[in-house]
Amino acid sequence: MGIAIGSQNDNLTYLEHEPASVYHAKAQDYLSSHQLGDFRRSPLLYHKRKLGLILDEDRPAYLVGRALHTLVLEGQERFDEDFAVGGPVNPKTGQPFGPGTKAFAAWAEEHGKAVLTDAQYELVESMAAGVRAHQIAMELLASGDAEGVVRTEYCGVPCQIRMDWFEPYRGIVDLKTCDDLMWFEADARRYGYVYQMAFYRAVLRQASGLSLPVFMIAVEKREPFRCGVWKIDSDILGQAERENEAAIERLKHCQESGSWPTGYAEMRLYDSI
Repeated sequence: MGIAIGSQNDNLTYLEHEPASVYHAKAQDYLSSHQLGDFRRSPLLYHKRKLGLILDEDRPAYLVGRALHTLVLEGQERFDEDFAVGGPVNPKTGQPFGPGTKAFAAWAEEHGKAVLTDAQYELVESMAAGVRAHQIAMELLASGDAEGVVRTEYCGVPCQIRMDWFEPYRGIVDLKTCDDLMWFEADARRYGYVYQMAFYRAVLRQASGLSLPVFMIAVEKREPFRCGVWKIDSDILGQAERENEAAIERLKHCQESGSWPTGYAEMRLYDSI
């Protein structure tokens, strides 16, 4: 396994810790990997989201993902602080109210934290067990910092990253979920994970001077909850980094010109079956 090129005197002064709400609130002033991914897809999409005209959906799958990250990376105590499990029971049926009901919403508001149904919590526990059963994953997560934030100027633009896991001798680790590990590499291409991780690596290097390896831990969201670990090839990260930097230059041009194209204005050739 590759070990990071770090200094034993590194005191991590470039690393901050803050609630996710604070980090996301600063997205108006700092470019994130998510925003840059939007821009690569469509400058118009980036612009509309920046103006608040398109809002991110908070789907049940996102809640489960956040809960998994908290449980695996920050531990049971932090999980109990941030999440409640269960819900009110309908006295007429003896069954829990559904998460879309007013009774459930009132119960959640009373607890003042995100709420998982019993089924969602069982899913999170099963995925966490899958991660814990993977030796290499546990070695990567044996020591380090969860949800570390780094802010610096990159390519002349204020940027920010929030890393799932960081250890200055092993590298950057990102925890992902998937339906089937067999198709995880296809998922990674579809969702631009390499571009995300290349952005993380570049911003961290700009702030710290460290050039680090990057890993992804993926765990299935259904039986048998298999877990896998991928180390991203350094050359591929370099290629993605160059494409990110080119996108940032286009972003600056759009900001200067006030023009936000869709990305599909020109004729395209369809040449495959």
